[in-house]
Amino acid sequence: MPLIDPLDQFANPEVERLVKFFNETLGFCPNSVLTMQRRPAIAEAFVNLNMAVMANEGRVTAEQKRLVGYLTSAQTGCRYCQAHTILAAERYGGSQQRLDHIWEFRSSDLFTDAEKAMFEFALAASSVPNAVDQKIESELKKHWDDGEVVEILGVIALFGYLNRWNDSMGTSLETGAEDAGMKYFGKKGWDKGKHQ
Repeated sequence: MPLIDPLDQFANPEVERLVKFFNETLGFCPNSVLTMQRRPAIAEAFVNLNMAVMANEGRVTAEQKRLVGYLTSAQTGCRYCQAHTILAAERYGGSQQRLDHIWEFRSSDLFTDAEKAMFEFALAASSVPNAVDQKIESELKKHWDDGEVVEILGVIALFGYLNRWNDSMGTSLETGAEDAGMKYFGKKGWDKGKHQ
């Protein structure tokens, strides 16, 4: 049971117009945003930040950003965000094969050297304590320009916020996200945990 129940997606007119972003991204508005809207300014600021971070300004694709979000969420243990990010990666073009083998990115030909550097950075930056070192930084900058690094770290930081929010709230997982989590991770023992 969540710490705080979400409100209806139409509870606040200020937030309602922003809900459309998530309806496109996931096919529904996440319960996390519906809970945030108990303080509409928080929900509005969060949705605007999310839209800015997920905008594609450089070569980092929408699918890659969702995979970075997934790795960040898996690293921190947030099952709610794991399910959301894998669903969004699928919706933004991630193939079944890439999504099934994301944890084999280091050795898989399904992922480019640039993606491998990005994913190593995501895991290191979402570790506690932070594990970004000179080797990870050098490899990242071989493949991505400064603006793209800012985009990548924006995703990692955004999901750091969401991971803490959803794990602390025990946010209820929506059916579509749970289905995606089971599809990609169920055979590995994944379940929604506290996100009932």
